[in-house]
Amino acid sequence: MDERKIRKKNLIMFPLGTIGRDMVYALINSFLLTFVLFTRNLTSPQLAAVTAIMVGARVFDAFNDPIMGNIIERTRTRWGKFKPWLLAGSLTTSVVIYFLFNTDLQGWSFIWFFGFMYCMFSITYTMNDISYWGMVPALSSDADARNQFTSRATLFAGIGGTLATILIPMFTTGQFALGGSATVAYGRIALVIGILAPLFLLFTLCGVRERREDSKENVPPVSFKKIIGTITGNDQLMWMALIFLIQQIGNGIAVGGLGATYIYFDFGYNGGLYSLFTTIGMAATAVLMVFYPVISRKIHRKQLMKIMAVISAVGYVLMLGAGLFLPASMVKFGFIVVGYMLANFGMYCFYLIMMISIINTVEYNEYRHGTRDEGIITSLRPFLTKLGSALVVVITSVSYVIFGVTNYTNQISSLESAAASGNITEAEKLLSINEVISSVQPDQTLGLLLAMTVLPCVMMLLSYFLYKRHYKLDEEEYDRICTELEARKKE
Repeated sequence: MDERKIRKKNLIMFPLGTIGRDMVYALINSFLLTFVLFTRNLTSPQLAAVTAIMVGARVFDAFNDPIMGNIIERTRTRWGKFKPWLLAGSLTTSVVIYFLFNTDLQGWSFIWFFGFMYCMFSITYTMNDISYWGMVPALSSDADARNQFTSRATLFAGIGGTLATILIPMFTTGQFALGGSATVAYGRIALVIGILAPLFLLFTLCGVRERREDSKENVPPVSFKKIIGTITGNDQLMWMALIFLIQQIGNGIAVGGLGATYIYFDFGYNGGLYSLFTTIGMAATAVLMVFYPVISRKIHRKQLMKIMAVISAVGYVLMLGAGLFLPASMVKFGFIVVGYMLANFGMYCFYLIMMISIINTVEYNEYRHGTRDEGIITSLRPFLTKLGSALVVVITSVSYVIFGVTNYTNQISSLESAAASGNITEAEKLLSINEVISSVQPDQTLGLLLAMTVLPCVMMLLSYFLYKRHYKLDEEEYDRICTELEARKKE
């Protein structure tokens, strides 16, 4: 099969594999804390313990990512270095999420169980995530092709994540909750997603052919010195690490739990509303994901980021203005949804640009040091994503404490547990929950809105100014480096 046909097939099979993976990621990253809050009655020490577990596990997981990248670099099998870890990670992750969401434990027994299972998820998902994104540089060195692979993979990742983000609140909260309660519903959804993830991954496992020029080279040792040296010896990678981390924190705040809680408190305990919020909020990004390769040929990345920063800032101002000046109504909800769509549109373009910017430091590393170190460099992206999500958990939990959110979620979780055990009917549960939500004070909902608009906007602008000033691998410089590398190979 010639190079053109291989690339065409890879452009179909590689992105399809991530749909189920990102359903898993959305379930954990966007709904795990909501699941715990709305199905478990937590004391302040127990909420602190959950926060500490999630932060500690994600920080450990983040530092484990470069190690996993180094392990992948030294893997030599007949199936390549990526696919064995893809399969092992996907299967074990599915087992873990099933048990994590299907337990009746309460109190400190649940906290200990949660801690163990969450740490296991961190390990198993890392196998899958690092190996999946680590394949991108091995699929092509051509800048345009890499844009296509990255944008298309993020498109299908967005499809998977968006489907999960739409359906999970719809079928766990309110009148359409599976089994009549959030407790039962989350367990069933975890089972379905746990089955779908490995099935979608078969497209990548069976249909993708990556380059394997290094398969006959000597296996490099697992070396912390190598990991640290690769990262610290690449100044462009170091800057991108900081910039991407800031952007990821801002990008994750609204969907990390604060958005759902705000919608429920201000507009009612209706999962369909939060689904509508995320559906419309993410809809515009689909256009961006499809047309990004075309846009990137016409507009340079730094100029595109400037445009998107303005769009995103307008979105955050619209959300905040609606929250400050409009009474709770569907008109107010509409303004907030449109504002989030604009904000998310700009943020997602930032994400695409930064993904490609990190990947392009592979050639920069080869140019300066003579080695590509794809596994280590690409492992930095999920490392930063997880570190950012850990900090999002801290911001979310601190916001919950400051604005007294658990005073209401504990009452809701008790009602959800009573409905799951059959002690009250679903109608009685919903009526009582509406009474709980009606007692939430306006300044509490406003506080949640401030946290999910002002902080992300500040972080987005900071990431833009740092990128503009410190990232040197623009389109022309990257092409020059690739030309130089080709000339070296011919010598």
